[in-house]
Amino acid sequence: MPSPPNSLREFLERLKSHQELVEISAPVSPDLEIAEITDRVSKGQGAPNKGLWFSNVQGNQMPLVINTLGSYERIKLALGIEHFEEVQQRIQDFVKPQMPHSLLDKVMMLPKLAELNQFLPRLIKGNAPCQEVVITNPDEPMLDKLPIITCWPEDAGPFITMPVVYTKDQETGERNAGMYRLQKYSNNSTGMHWHKHHDGNRLYENAKRLGKDRIEVAVALGAPPHVIYSATAPLPPGIDEMIFAGFLHREPVKMVKCKTIDMEVPAESEIILEGYVKLGELRREGPFGDHTGVYSLADDFPIFHITAMTHRKDPIYCTTIVGKPPQEDYYLGKATERIFLPLLRLFIPEVVDMNLPAEGVFHNCVILSIDKRYPGHAKKVMNSVWGFGQMMFSKFVVIVDKDVDVHNLSDVAWRVFNNTDPRRDTQMIDGPLDILDHASPMWAYGSKLGIDATIKWPTEGYAREWPNEIIMDADTREKVSQRWHEYFRAESKTLSEKS
Repeated sequence: MPSPPNSLREFLERLKSHQELVEISAPVSPDLEIAEITDRVSKGQGAPNKGLWFSNVQGNQMPLVINTLGSYERIKLALGIEHFEEVQQRIQDFVKPQMPHSLLDKVMMLPKLAELNQFLPRLIKGNAPCQEVVITNPDEPMLDKLPIITCWPEDAGPFITMPVVYTKDQETGERNAGMYRLQKYSNNSTGMHWHKHHDGNRLYENAKRLGKDRIEVAVALGAPPHVIYSATAPLPPGIDEMIFAGFLHREPVKMVKCKTIDMEVPAESEIILEGYVKLGELRREGPFGDHTGVYSLADDFPIFHITAMTHRKDPIYCTTIVGKPPQEDYYLGKATERIFLPLLRLFIPEVVDMNLPAEGVFHNCVILSIDKRYPGHAKKVMNSVWGFGQMMFSKFVVIVDKDVDVHNLSDVAWRVFNNTDPRRDTQMIDGPLDILDHASPMWAYGSKLGIDATIKWPTEGYAREWPNEIIMDADTREKVSQRWHEYFRAESKTLSEKS
C-alpha cells in the first residue's frame, strides 16, 4: 500500500510522477479564465482530466493549483490507497467490532484501541512550515497577494473555494473543521458562508446564546490532502475531523498554535488566515455559481475579519471551482459515497450498495439496492434515509433489489419505468431540503419522493404473477464467449471473399 503524502507539495510531486499534473505556463487571468480552462479539463473537453498547475497567474507571483482531487485516481493518491474498499474495511472494523466475550477477546481488542489513540492530532512547538512568514500589519498585502479566482460571470466577486475553516464551541471547546466558501471583500475581510445546516453556523448560534461578542476563526489554505478531504466528510456530530484525517493518514495530523488567536491549524499547510467573526454582524454575500449548476442567490452572512496571515516562504495557492458536474467536488462526493457506505449499513443494514449520481448533485438523488426481506421493506428504507444525518436532504430516493447494479443508470431507469405502479410504489413526504435547492417552494423545506422499484410480492398486494426477466442461460453464454473470436474470424473471411 502506498504511503499517503504529508503535505500538498508532497502530493503534487506524487501527481507529477503519475502524470496526473499538467503545468500551464502561459499567462492566464484569475478572472474567469482559469475557471473556464479547469471546467473544460474536468469534463475531458479538449484535454485529459488532470490536475492543473498555473505558474503564470496575471497580477500575482504565487502559483495556483486546481483540480488536484478531480479524479478517482488522484483521490486515491491523496489518501495513499489503491481501492476505496481499503478505507471501507477499516471503518467497518472500527464502527462494528466484534463484542468481546472473554478475557482473551478483550486483550485482543487492545491493539485496536491503541491504534485509535494514535490518530489524535499532535501539537508541535515552535514555528511550523505554515508560519515561515508572518503578516500582522493590516496595511501589508494579505488577501491581495493571493491569486483568488472569480469562477463564473455572475459571481459577486472572487471567492476562496477550498478553505479548511476551523472554529471551536465556546462552551465545550469542541473543534470543528469545515469547508465554507469565502467571498473576498477587502485585503483582510471575507464573507463566511455558514448556512443553516452547517456545523459552523451551529457553533455561531451557540456563541450567541452564551452572550459572546465574537468567535475566533482560522482558515487553512493548501492543507494536506487528507485534511482537505476530511473537512468535506459527513462525520457524525462530535467527531473531530482532525482525528478522522489522522485515521485516513494512519498517523496524527501535526498541528501548530496560531499567532494571534487560540486555535490550532495543520502545520504543513501552505497559507493560514487568522481572525474572528463578530456575532450579529452581517453583510450581503453572493451570488455564487454553485455545485447545483445554478447560482446560489445573494444573502446576508457573517464577516470574517483577518488579524494575521502566515505562510510558507514560497506558498502555493490551492483552489477549486464548482458548477455543473463533473467537477472536482463530484469526485470528492463519490469518494465519500464509497468510504462511508459501512457507516450507512451500520444504521440501515439491509443496504447492499449506494449511488449518488452526478445529475443529482449528491443531495437530490440517492439510489440504493437492498436485501428485501419483508413487505414494505423498500418504504422502510426510504424513511430511514430521510432520518439519517445529511441524507435527510435526499429529494429522490430510488430503491432496487440487491442484484441490481445501482451504478448502471440505464438498468436502474429500466427498473423504475418497468417495475413500478406510480400510485402504489411511490411515497411522498415533506421535510427539510438543502438550502441550495432552488426548486423547493420554500427556503430549505419542501417535498421528497421515494420510488420502490423492487419486484413486488403477493404480500404487498400484487395479485398477478410477476414475469421473469429475460436472461440467457449460463451454458449458452459460456459457449458463445469461448467461440466469440471464431465467429468473427469466419465473418471477416466471408466478407473478404465477397469483396
